[in-house]
Amino acid sequence: MTQLEEAVSRYHRSLDQNPERLASWMGQLREQFEARHLIVNGRPVTPVLRPHFLSRRQYSSLVKSSEALNSAIERVRTLALGSPLLMARMEMLPAEKMLATVDPGYSTPAVASLLETQVNNGSIHCAAAQADMPHGLVFGEILSDIFYDSPPVKEFRKKHKLVKAASSKPLITAMLKAWKEFGGRKQPTVAILEFRQPFASFDSHEYTLLAELLRKHGLQVEVVSPEQLDYRNDVLRRGDFAIDLVYRGVRAHEFLMRYDLTHPLVRAYREHRVCVVNSFRTELTRKKALLALLTDEVISSSFPAVERNAIRDTIPWTRVVGQVKTTREGKTVDLPDYIRKNREKLVLRPNEDSGELHATEGWRVDDTAWDRALRVALRNPFVVQERVDARTVSFPVDLQGDVAYRDLLVDVTPHSFLGKIHGCSSRISAPPGTFSTIAGLAPAFILEGK
Repeated sequence: MTQLEEAVSRYHRSLDQNPERLASWMGQLREQFEARHLIVNGRPVTPVLRPHFLSRRQYSSLVKSSEALNSAIERVRTLALGSPLLMARMEMLPAEKMLATVDPGYSTPAVASLLETQVNNGSIHCAAAQADMPHGLVFGEILSDIFYDSPPVKEFRKKHKLVKAASSKPLITAMLKAWKEFGGRKQPTVAILEFRQPFASFDSHEYTLLAELLRKHGLQVEVVSPEQLDYRNDVLRRGDFAIDLVYRGVRAHEFLMRYDLTHPLVRAYREHRVCVVNSFRTELTRKKALLALLTDEVISSSFPAVERNAIRDTIPWTRVVGQVKTTREGKTVDLPDYIRKNREKLVLRPNEDSGELHATEGWRVDDTAWDRALRVALRNPFVVQERVDARTVSFPVDLQGDVAYRDLLVDVTPHSFLGKIHGCSSRISAPPGTFSTIAGLAPAFILEGK
């Protein structure tokens, strides 16, 4: 048993040995969630009663690999902006390509971003990159504070040193650095941009908490939606609120499905009258096709060794689906034929996450369903990826007052600010096919060695 497994086992035993204390703490926890605005649509943002632990070695490896991948991603983004052929392989909308060419006014397009990874013992697999605010950052910081001083964790800390893995300070620092490089000389007024929601969603709730956090740091902040914006006399506004910096919680693909390039935000951005964080240039990062470029040895062969090693060790083989030939394990293959014959080893994913198109894991469907999924992928922007087996982790779960242990999937998302990793969040979900709705965050802690 590893030190990490031993620590988890000890934590579980401490819960099981005192049911009355556990029941009392669960009641306190629900009250704290209500008071700290961690209930979304009637459900707490975390259903679990144990933090997710990462060993110091795991976290250090995660930081090293993620920063090397961030550097490689920035390298690919720069190459694509200078090459129409590479840009075409990203499968972007024409308007997305145009916005990507606009200089945002600061040097690192991804002020805040994340990678979706799975950490299993000593291995790390990166499933996707997202040029978004690290989702779960604010929730994770609050959860960490609550759990750190909770009775079970305080008892656990008598034998184990824990370090909180989520902090919002690097986000605020990165935003202000981008604003200063943009040319800002005063504290910026900030608009957090999101689509107007008919009811509170997980993301919109976190944006509200982010706004409160920024106000505590002395910034004027409003949460706004695109239809509320106006651009007059070189100033972007929401009513009487003049905006210096837009924190963009809206994906360009979705934005351009509703608005065109004459929208006030786009005009102000193109005329360098507003600092947009993250810039529209980061939309290249959101596409799954980015991973296809990273795993294409023709493109990455000239990258520094540390970046090539990170790509090889963490990113599964990925290709944009099309009627083309490609390389696989040093051999040239017809891609559709290879996909058709290797269902058990592959997954088909939409190039852009959306509610319209869905991923298909070949090992979970039969040949007929796989052929149907391949036909869809050939007609739409899709990638095919090598299968990565996910390992489940046991968590105690609060099931409306009853405690049960469930094997759950854990995605670890390192938080990147201006290319550097500062902490991480953990998302948990039920494995596919279990018909469970368990999902949310787990507070993340780094478990120091003895």
